[in-house]
Amino acid sequence: MARTNWVIAWMTAAIALACGADAAGQGAPEKHWSAQWITAAGAGERDEAVLHFRKTIELAGVPEHFVVHVSADNQFILYVNGREAGRGPSRGDLAHWRYETYAIAQMLHAGKNTLAAIIWNFGKHAAIAQISDRTGFLLHGAGEAERSADTNATWDVEIEKGIETVRPKVNGYYAAEPGLRIDGGKFDWDASSAEQPRTGNWMKAVTLGRGALREERDAPNNWQLMSDALPAMEMTEVPAGSVVRASGVAAKTGAPMAGFALGVHTKVSLLLDNGELTTGYPVLAVSGGRGATIRLTYAEALYDAKGQKGNRNEIAGKHIEGMSDEFLPGGGAATREFTPLSWRTWRYLQIDVETADAPMTVRGLKTWFSAYPFVEKGYFHSNDSSLEPIWKIGWRTARLDAHDTYMDTPYWERLQYIGDTRIQALISYTVAGDDRLGRQAIEAFNDSRVTEGLTTSRYPSSLTQMIPTFSLIWVGMVHDFWMYRGDADFVRGQVAGTRTTLDWFLARQRADGLLGKLSWWPFVDWGADFVDGVPPQEEDGGSAVMTLQFVEALRYGAGLERMFGDVAVEEKYERAAARAAEAVKKLCWDEQRGLLADTPKQRHFSQHANILGVWLDVIPAERQKEVLQKILSRSDAGFSAANEAPPMTLATYYFRFYLARAAEHAGLGDEYLRLLGPWRTMVQLGLTTWAESPEPTRSDSHAWSAHPNFDLLRIVAGIRPKSAGFQEVVIEPHLGELTEVKAGMPIPRGTVEVEYKRTAVGVAARVKLPAGVKGEMRWKGKAIALSEGEQRIDLP
Repeated sequence: MARTNWVIAWMTAAIALACGADAAGQGAPEKHWSAQWITAAGAGERDEAVLHFRKTIELAGVPEHFVVHVSADNQFILYVNGREAGRGPSRGDLAHWRYETYAIAQMLHAGKNTLAAIIWNFGKHAAIAQISDRTGFLLHGAGEAERSADTNATWDVEIEKGIETVRPKVNGYYAAEPGLRIDGGKFDWDASSAEQPRTGNWMKAVTLGRGALREERDAPNNWQLMSDALPAMEMTEVPAGSVVRASGVAAKTGAPMAGFALGVHTKVSLLLDNGELTTGYPVLAVSGGRGATIRLTYAEALYDAKGQKGNRNEIAGKHIEGMSDEFLPGGGAATREFTPLSWRTWRYLQIDVETADAPMTVRGLKTWFSAYPFVEKGYFHSNDSSLEPIWKIGWRTARLDAHDTYMDTPYWERLQYIGDTRIQALISYTVAGDDRLGRQAIEAFNDSRVTEGLTTSRYPSSLTQMIPTFSLIWVGMVHDFWMYRGDADFVRGQVAGTRTTLDWFLARQRADGLLGKLSWWPFVDWGADFVDGVPPQEEDGGSAVMTLQFVEALRYGAGLERMFGDVAVEEKYERAAARAAEAVKKLCWDEQRGLLADTPKQRHFSQHANILGVWLDVIPAERQKEVLQKILSRSDAGFSAANEAPPMTLATYYFRFYLARAAEHAGLGDEYLRLLGPWRTMVQLGLTTWAESPEPTRSDSHAWSAHPNFDLLRIVAGIRPKSAGFQEVVIEPHLGELTEVKAGMPIPRGTVEVEYKRTAVGVAARVKLPAGVKGEMRWKGKAIALSEGEQRIDLP
C-alpha cells in the first residue's frame, strides 16, 4: 500500500510483537468474545473492497501488558500509533478462521493512542487460495484492560477509493493475487497515521456480530475463530537488485537503481535483475508527478521473440512479460512510498514511468524479503563443489514456496497441493527442524475432506479440486510426520481421516486386486504422454501406477492403525495391499521385456510403474537393480525387435523423488548423485530456483523439484529415522565417488552430525548423536551400534 512513511515497522522489533494466544498477565481464555466483526455501510459484502479502520483509546500510563487478537476477511495490516504491528491472518477456511495475537504495550504511551488497520477483500479477483465469507475486521482485547480496543460501532471506517485490482496478463494458469492500481490522488495517505486524518469520508462502523471461537454454540457468523499457530512471516530489508537495462535515463548498469528526476512528458524504463528469484514487497519512493503513470512488472525470467526463456542470466534480445502493479502519483512535494498490499515474486523487475504535465522525482527503491521464517539448520558439504549450488538453489526454492501455507509456486498459483507439500514438509523437517507449517498442512488437508471421504487436492482453496491419488499421498504425509517428528497425539488425530480416505479406495478395488477406474483427476506426473498428467487406464481402470500408490498408502495406513487404531483395520489394509501388489505383479509384469506395464494389456510402459514396483517390492529384489538400470537407459534397448513398444514415459522432476526412494531401496544409493543430471542442467540454464518441469516450463520455482536437499542428507549422508520421532537413528551413507562429506540434520532432540573422509583403507567416519538418541551405522551389510555423543569409526 502506498503512503508517506507507510512501510515502517517491518523491523525485527515489530515482528517480535507477535506472541502466543495468551500473553503474560492474561487470565484464562474467555468463553465468549465481546468484540464485534465490523465493516462499512456501502461496502459490498463479497465485492472488491479496501477499508480503513481507526479508533483512539486513552491510557493513564504505559501498560505492562496490552494484548490484542486480530483477524479480517480477507487480510489486514494493523497499525499502532502509525507503526505497523502485524499483518494476517494466515489462510484457512471458515471453520478454521485464524486470528493473530500481538503484544503491543511497547508501542503505546500515556494519553491518546491510535489503533488503525487497512483491510481488503479482492472479491472475485482474490487468489484461489483465499476462502472468504464477506468483508470484515475484528480486534479483540485479550483482557479487561484491553476491552476499550474492541471493534464495535465506536470504531471509524472509510472506504478507500484509490485502489482497484488489475487482472494479470500472463500466459498460463494463474491463481495468485491480482495486480493493483493505486491512485495516489485519491488514496487517503493519513488513514493509518497516528494523527487524526485531515481528509477522507469517515463514518461509524457497522457491526456483523461478535467474534465467535471455533466450537461455540450458536455462533452469530460463519467465521469460527482459532489462534494461528504459525510465527509471523519474515520481513527483512534486502538489496533491490541491479540495473541491467535502461532507456530514457542515464543509469549505471550493474549497480543498484539510484534516484533520478524526470521532466514533463518523459518516458523512462529500467530493468532490474535481482540476481535470484525472491518473494517480498518492493517499495518505490516518489514525489511530484501528478498525472504520471508508474508500472512495476514482475517476472521469473525474460522471454525471447519466440516466447522461450533460455538461459535465465541472458537479457540480450529478451523482453519482460508478467503480472504488474500500477501507481498513479498524486503530485505534491511529499514523498510517497508505493508498495502492493500482497507480496510479489520476481527475479526481473521492470519499472516503466511516463510523466504528464508535471515533473517527478524517483527517490529510490528498496525491497522487503518475506517468507515463512525457516532457519537453515541442516547442512551438506562435500569435495564436489558442483553440489553446493544444488543445495543452495533447493533451499531457496523451499523457502520461497513457504509462506502462511506451503505452495506449489509463489508466482503462478500459491496453492498448497498435497503432492508438492509432502516433499516440502520433509525438507522443512530435515533442513529447518521446523514442523509447524507441516502440521498446518496435514491438518488443512484433513479439514478439506469431502463427504465421500477423500481430501481435496489442494487446501485452502475457494475452488474444489479433487485428485484422488493426492489423497493417497496425504496418508504418506501423516506417516512421514510420525517417523520424522513423532508427536503421537497429533498423528492419532489424523487417523480418522486416513481411514475415510482409504475406505474410498477400498470400495474401488476390483475383484482381481487392481484399482478400478478413478474419477475426478487422478494426476500422477506431467509425463510427456500422460494425458493431463494421468497414466493410462483401461475401460474399467487397472492402472498399475495408481494401484501401486494405493499399496503404499495401505501399508502406511496399516502402520498408523497398528500404533493408534484398530488391529482389525490394520489387518484389512494389509490384506488389501497384498492383493493389490500381487495383482500388479501377475497382470502387469511383462516377462519378455522384464518390466511392469502400465495396465494389464501391456501396451504402455512408464518409469513411474517400475519405480514404484521396485520401491514397494512388487518387483522381486533380485530383479530390482536390473529394472532400474533398464528404465534409466531412456531408450527402447530393453525391448526386443519382435515386440516393439511405445517409448517409455519418463518421470519429470517431481516423480524423481520416488525414483530416489527406489534407487536407495534397491541398493543403488551410491548411484544417487548420477541422478542429479537434470538439476545440473538447470544450474547451467541460470535458474536460481528449481523449475516445475523440463523446458519449456511455465514455473521457474516449484517446490516439488527441491527434493535433492532431502536426499543429500538421507541418502548420501545416510541419516534417517529408525523409529518414530527419530528416537533411534540409522546412519547408512552412500558416498558414490565423493571423498569428503560433512552433513547435519536437525531432529526433535538436537542435530545429528556426520563426517566422512576416504582413506587408503576405507572411510574414516565421525558421528555425533544428540543426548538420548542411539542407533546404528550400516556399512556393507554390517551394523555397528551407535550411542549418544561423538564416536569415530573406521569403515573398511
